[in-house]
Amino acid sequence: MEPRSLTQDEARERAALIAVERYEIDVDFTDLPTGDEVRCVATVAFSCRTPGGSTFVDCGAQVVEATLNGRPLGQPAEGRIQLTDLAEHNTLVVRTTQADTASGPGVHKAIDPADGEVYVWTSFEPDEARFVWACFDQPDLKAPHAFTVTAPAAWTVTSNSGDPRIEDASTTAARRWSFPDTPPLSTYNAVVNAGPFHQIRRTVGDHDFGLFARQSLAAVLDRDADEIFTLTEQGLGFYARVFGMPFPQRSYDQVFMPEFGGAMENYGCVTWSDQFLRRSDPTAAERELFAKVLLHEMAHMWFGNIVTMRWWDDLWLNEAFAEFACNWAAVEATAYRDSWAGHLASGKLRAYLADQGPISHPIRVPVRSTAEAASIFDAITYDKGASVLKQLMTYVGEENFSAGMTAYFARHAWGNATLQDLIDALGKASGRDVDAWRAGWLDTAGTDQLALERDGDGFVLVASGPGADHRPRPQVLAVGAYATDGTDAGLRRLALETVEVEQARTPLNLPAGAHLYLLNDEDLTFAVTRIEPADRARLLAGAPALPSAISRGVAVATVWDLLIKGESTAAETVHCVTSVLAVETGDSVIEPYLDLALAGSELWSAEAQRAELAATVAATARRLAQNPHRRQVALRAFAKSAESLDDVEWLQQEAGDEVDLLWRALVRKAELGGDVADEVARLQERDPDPDSWIRALTVQAAAPNAQDKQAVWQRVVDERAVAVGAVSLVMSAFWRPGQDALLAPYADRYLEVLPGLERGGMIPAMVFTNRLFPLFGIDRDYPDAALAAAESTAPVIRKTLTERADLVRRMLRSR
Repeated sequence: MEPRSLTQDEARERAALIAVERYEIDVDFTDLPTGDEVRCVATVAFSCRTPGGSTFVDCGAQVVEATLNGRPLGQPAEGRIQLTDLAEHNTLVVRTTQADTASGPGVHKAIDPADGEVYVWTSFEPDEARFVWACFDQPDLKAPHAFTVTAPAAWTVTSNSGDPRIEDASTTAARRWSFPDTPPLSTYNAVVNAGPFHQIRRTVGDHDFGLFARQSLAAVLDRDADEIFTLTEQGLGFYARVFGMPFPQRSYDQVFMPEFGGAMENYGCVTWSDQFLRRSDPTAAERELFAKVLLHEMAHMWFGNIVTMRWWDDLWLNEAFAEFACNWAAVEATAYRDSWAGHLASGKLRAYLADQGPISHPIRVPVRSTAEAASIFDAITYDKGASVLKQLMTYVGEENFSAGMTAYFARHAWGNATLQDLIDALGKASGRDVDAWRAGWLDTAGTDQLALERDGDGFVLVASGPGADHRPRPQVLAVGAYATDGTDAGLRRLALETVEVEQARTPLNLPAGAHLYLLNDEDLTFAVTRIEPADRARLLAGAPALPSAISRGVAVATVWDLLIKGESTAAETVHCVTSVLAVETGDSVIEPYLDLALAGSELWSAEAQRAELAATVAATARRLAQNPHRRQVALRAFAKSAESLDDVEWLQQEAGDEVDLLWRALVRKAELGGDVADEVARLQERDPDPDSWIRALTVQAAAPNAQDKQAVWQRVVDERAVAVGAVSLVMSAFWRPGQDALLAPYADRYLEVLPGLERGGMIPAMVFTNRLFPLFGIDRDYPDAALAAAESTAPVIRKTLTERADLVRRMLRSR
């Protein structure tokens, strides 16, 4: 029987009845080098406010033995062990095994193909700790965790609190790691990782930093260690200042694990996918992304770990704040000063699309169960939430914002809080009515729209909100006026007017006669723009002439929004973006803009225009490659848009010994019908990457051959042989334009596998649902058929599919 999802009502009842005092978790990994079993003993001390009462403990693992106050308990039903006749103070002991460590939730065993070494990680958000050991798996039952881990003698073990006592176990083939108590943590913030790691440590000020990766990636970790340590020091210093609370623990570890999806903010011990350790030298955008992920997970030490939401309806208190804070910290404390431009060019564009489509929801939404919680990890919670919080800081002022945060953490540290607690702290610090701001921005779905009207000799900003009365949300934004001097020097800003929007029409004091007026200049708010035809033409032509990365970014975002709404063509969009690329000075936005241009040419364009637009992108990439600082990312884009086998040969010559570029060239060569078998074999032999077989599989995925498509689908979907972090790479080569007849059968196969895509937990469910969705070989009715097929699947699958279907529907219309 499948474990039941915890409801909010059940969580409230349980939190009202009990308080968890302490977890002692004994974990045994000694079977994993040759077997699959993780053995655990959870000893839970908890009190009951109403002695004699009853509740349950969550446990989705196989129970070997369970006792409450020495009294034997029965086996779990639906993932719950019933606890009756509770005393005022109780001791629960549950011995479990978990043998589904290949694809089950909560714990995962990975085998490095390079050397056969075994690594194991745990990851528990939102409620997957229960699949490994017995616990009260809800965020508002926080308690110290004391981990004792028995592991093979050659392994290193990491956990939240660091500084373990290490001693030989009863057998010389194993060692026992005893970690100090953590501070009070929610169950999903706890972690244990283990394996024969390559480790680097450094003491910086009051902190002891640790980095861990599998042995086969030691050289890559060594290469990146200085930058990771620098970013870690910068981030902890920045957050200590603006949150008024230094990170309170000496150890701060970051563990890069195989077959892990994304990154997870476990207190004091962040787990990363080791896909973030780039095997080739990272591009500017990849470096910025790495920095922001590091700072995002670090922000969770405060937002999520030290202060935790009471229930999942305040997930945004974790994710939106962490996504906002990582950009804030990157700009203020690191070398990545254009991070907000990077956010606009990627995450914010996703949020605009999501917020204007069928998955639109308020940033803060009711969550009836933890199963529903898994479905709101999306672009609205993360990227719109981050953009809205940037607006909030603009609205109350940065100094007041920081003061409010300081008061919030001082009051609620090591406990749980609600949205209202935060709103009260910010309102008191700023003296502003933040409740009205909250109602508009956090409790209401949809996107505001801005327009500029000429009113005699002046201008009026016309703003409308998504509600029934169309009243705009309270916000502060800027409008820029730009002029040209008739030369090729571009546009210069004549004026920037900052305005507080309180009503539908706001007079502006802008100079007349400007060549271009840019709404939401400086990107201070979350709103899209309605543009008159004459102004639209000026924007398309004038975008590359704007003087800063952020102003050009606002223009590109506006043009992309026109495309997704069907108000501009793929050709107009590609030509605008490539013209911006020709002059762009912000290194970190080159890659996302090239991705937009490639998407416009491949996914949004009519078949008759596709070759011409791909040629435009390829020519742009060739020109950019002449700049040494842009060469790598430009050649990557050229690898996706090369028009002929001769172009691929040129790329291979340009790549020289750069293995990453050579793999990308082979993907394109295979797609164009070239014979690549011998080249793939030779390149795989010389590639030091332990996962080079995935690059070879990606080449196979691109080939216009039915047998190759079948083989790739079997490896990725049927066998789940590809790590979740690499699925996007392989499937982006699988779904290629011009291969509709080959791809058509996989439209039905996707519908067949939908019900099983939740296997392995939240992140695999999201990735597989998204990346397996057909992009070609389908008609305009297919998105609706997919929605119908997903009707009875898990919430996270339905939500992810609904969003993807909306995007593909827009692409099909544009084509």
